[in-house]
Amino acid sequence: MSDQRPILTTRQGHPVRDNQSMRTVGERGPATLENYQFIEKITHFDRERIPERVVHARGAGAHGYFEAYGTIGDEPASKYTRARVLNETGVKTPMFVRFSTVAGAKESPETARDPRGFAVKFKTVDGNWDLVGNNLKVFFIRDAIKFPDMIHAFKPDPVTNRQEAWRFFDFVAAHPESIHMVTHLKSPWGIPANYREMEGSGVNTYKLVNDQGVAHLCKFHFIPKQGVRNLTSAQAAEIQGRDVGHATKDLYDNIAAGNFPEWEFAVQIMPDGPNEHLSFDPLDDTKLWPVDQFPLLPCGRMVLDRVPDNFFADVEQSAFGTGVLVDGIDFSDDKMLQGRTLSYSDTQRYRVGPNYLQLPINAPAPGVKTATNQRDGQMTFYVDGVGENKHINYEPSTLAQGLREAEKPAKEYHQPVEGKLGRYQTSRTEDDYTQAGVRYRSFEEWEREDLIANLVADMKECPEAIQLRMVWHFWHADEDYGRRVAEGAGIDLEKAKALPPLPGRAAPGQRLKAETYTDGSHAHKVAAE
Repeated sequence: MSDQRPILTTRQGHPVRDNQSMRTVGERGPATLENYQFIEKITHFDRERIPERVVHARGAGAHGYFEAYGTIGDEPASKYTRARVLNETGVKTPMFVRFSTVAGAKESPETARDPRGFAVKFKTVDGNWDLVGNNLKVFFIRDAIKFPDMIHAFKPDPVTNRQEAWRFFDFVAAHPESIHMVTHLKSPWGIPANYREMEGSGVNTYKLVNDQGVAHLCKFHFIPKQGVRNLTSAQAAEIQGRDVGHATKDLYDNIAAGNFPEWEFAVQIMPDGPNEHLSFDPLDDTKLWPVDQFPLLPCGRMVLDRVPDNFFADVEQSAFGTGVLVDGIDFSDDKMLQGRTLSYSDTQRYRVGPNYLQLPINAPAPGVKTATNQRDGQMTFYVDGVGENKHINYEPSTLAQGLREAEKPAKEYHQPVEGKLGRYQTSRTEDDYTQAGVRYRSFEEWEREDLIANLVADMKECPEAIQLRMVWHFWHADEDYGRRVAEGAGIDLEKAKALPPLPGRAAPGQRLKAETYTDGSHAHKVAAE
């Protein structure tokens, strides 16, 4: 049958021929600045809500400090990074942390089944470092161009204004890499008991760079010393009947009582490069780095010991961005990280204003001097530090009276980049189902029962086409997983198993044979699997 649906276009009226991937140099990136379709899509998405955040609207926050051990595991931190904040022991770096839910509005309940935002602002002696992550260590998608679509599917229906299970799973069914996150989210891990007893993760892959210009890929994690505790749907419903802000109350009450919550800060490390020996791409944020191969190496601790004096000034106006890094910590080509780096700071300039960094909650630590040539804009509170001649707000100046560039490090990190510009599928897809199955089998039986009960309830609200495809996904992750969902929801398991692989996607447990564009053509000659 011919497809008579309207063609997707940009706001300029240009037909969108590929809505699945950003343009990158080679399959693994980096992304390019001329991604016009992506930039139009993400910057419009950033402006969809005013004045509250588009996502992470419901939040709570607290002040505290970070202390580095000066080591990463059993080795000096300097082996991996020249970042002073991770090397200097005995220094209490001020911090602000904002916890949040994702999909709900500002007054939504904190018992929602939803990832929890875990955004941390380190106010270091070298300026701010923002680590913006979640409690869960993986995400739904691995290409930032899909983020507006994902949130639209998870947010309320534009007609009914109700969150609908069929919309969520209609999107997920087309993205096998999402099954890992769905397995986390629909289990008790999708409802943390409170903010103190939940993990934090940077989710994305970053790089640590040392003073020799040598880089290592890394992932950052916060491990609660209070332990981890989650809720079943029934427990959450009981709490929600009494209090929609229980997690904020728990955080504030414990800090007031002197029970300061504490997390160990740990990092996973692997050599920079494609790491072809792995069955997954370490830049893929839908995947975990197995801790038996890449252990969690402690490198510091975070303590929260003070609540905000004014909720709006600190929690609502706090602004984070994944591009806010200090020397010694760098970007990887993780496509979600590269997209977030544009989106987050763009959102803050829209939501809070172009001078959001002049607000006390967002400004660097008092001892850190700022000097820029940025001027004016709405709500300018002061002029940033200037050079000898205040008439010169540009650089360079032959009069040598304006601001000057900082000295370059003795040895810089230079990443080699080579590849054909295009929109690529991810070829290393073997673990799209493997890791979801491992996670399912790692649950205790009561966690599996809650996971299955939640999915069964959702499946009963979905059309048959979505039901069958989701059972197909679950069955390929783990046969028991798919069978229990099918039986509970009254779905024909054999009919689901008979479905073909998704068009243009590798079959479960396999990878694409070569770098492949999203139209299915190969970027290079086909190589052996």
